[in-house]
Amino acid sequence: MTDLSIVSLETTILDVPLVRPHKFATTSMTAQPLLLVAIRTSDGVIGYGEGVVPGGPWWGGESVETMQVIIEKYIAPVVVGRRVDQITAIMADIEKVVANARFAKAAVDVALHDAWARSLGVPVHTLLGGAFRESVDVTWALGAAPADEIIEEAHEKLESRLNFSFKLKMGALDPAVDVARIVEIAQALDGHAGVRVDVNARWDRFTALRYLPQLADGGVELIEQPTPADQIEVLAELSRLLPIPIMADESVQTPHDALEIARRSAADVIALKTTKCGGLQRSRDIVAIAKAAGIACHGATSIEGPIGTAASLHFACAEPGINFGTELFGPLLFSEELLQEPLKYSEGQLHLPAGPGLGVELNMDAVKAWTRN
Repeated sequence: MTDLSIVSLETTILDVPLVRPHKFATTSMTAQPLLLVAIRTSDGVIGYGEGVVPGGPWWGGESVETMQVIIEKYIAPVVVGRRVDQITAIMADIEKVVANARFAKAAVDVALHDAWARSLGVPVHTLLGGAFRESVDVTWALGAAPADEIIEEAHEKLESRLNFSFKLKMGALDPAVDVARIVEIAQALDGHAGVRVDVNARWDRFTALRYLPQLADGGVELIEQPTPADQIEVLAELSRLLPIPIMADESVQTPHDALEIARRSAADVIALKTTKCGGLQRSRDIVAIAKAAGIACHGATSIEGPIGTAASLHFACAEPGINFGTELFGPLLFSEELLQEPLKYSEGQLHLPAGPGLGVELNMDAVKAWTRN
């Protein structure tokens, strides 16, 4: 009989270089730090999870360094000695000793799912009800670079048939300059690809009211989180004003956040990151609320590595509520491959891997090479 007892929980910080700088509204990164979480059972099965935030603590207040301390000092004692099939009870007990820290909790949640599924010899999506599709559409994020660089990169993706829709970062430049840049890009790609933007909550209400209509008129198909996360009423006002969808990201990190968005009709789409939500279990709660309210969900990313991306992929393939595509492009932004067999991207989609657990196997030589000293 399989022994599902957890004998250890270990963490490792990696710094993986990117193929190009990735720019957000307030920061830029040339490498992505990842916190690898490994949960081992008495039978020697190892499940992996990944703690990762987009560009550091500016986004959600966590970093790989804070996650490592919280997991090793406070979460590991709750986990070790339990069984990997006790995920609900384990995560409930973690809530009693650690508030918030959803990115750290997500890493542990995924590692538990991976270990349990591997122990059973089934894919993670089986634990989530089974896959109803084998691939998902993937939007490519183009950062906040100048228009000519963006257009060139977009055409390269189109020609290679890797992506057919693109998201652009805003908020780092003067709004008038930024809008002109985006409209130039949208017009250059008109008829070839969809263009959406993410302001990363950097504009105030007046700026949004002035410039968002220009983006809609300029060919942008969706606007993500233009105003601060806690200003739900402003998001609702903008949603009523604009003829294109508003997507809430920073505004939705908990089930209660999703309920508030639904109550106020503040967004047409929710950016569902399994990382910011605290893992696969809590993500299901948020999607359930969105489905009940008729709000679409987009499989968003925190620029995860292959472990986090595979986890979000299993979730998206098992959850019909993820019905507005995804941006699970993270591993394509890394200049180094961490898997023995890379995830498969083709024809604008990411394809579900076969095999037990997350269906991916780490290249431990690559992990060692990029482990932080």
